Amino acid sequence: MPMVEGGSTPPQQQPAIRVSTMPADANAYGDIFGGWLMGQMDLAAGLVAARHSRGRAVTVAVEGMKFHAPVAVGDEVSVFADIVKVGRTSMTIEVQSWRRARHSEESCLVTQAQFVFVAVDEHKRPRPVDTI
Repeated sequence: MPMVEGGSTPPQQQPAIRVSTMPADANAYGDIFGGWLMGQMDLAAGLVAARHSRGRAVTVAVEGMKFHAPVAVGDEVSVFADIVKVGRTSMTIEVQSWRRARHSEESCLVTQAQFVFVAVDEHKRPRPVDTI
């Protein structure tokens, strides 16, 4: 899943997370908080990292966070996450969030970033990605 500017067609794979936005997630103008959206992206990337590393993985960096368009209360947000690089203990995951108005079929890219995770052992120390 390459980094894209704008765009009107979401990735073809299933999203890691799909959620409807609620009033508690928004500011006084009805726009969803960027921090809430970033949290959803971190959750999606964390699911992918844990599955790939077969165990616990923690966020160590977020790179290139871009907000392209606002998200409103009631929108459906789909978060897509793909591993783009694997190191000895780390995984870089490309994450995109797309919004769809509640009564529409048209989607819009709203945020994108790369999240870096490190696989950790039971003592919270880095461990090789390919072992449990």
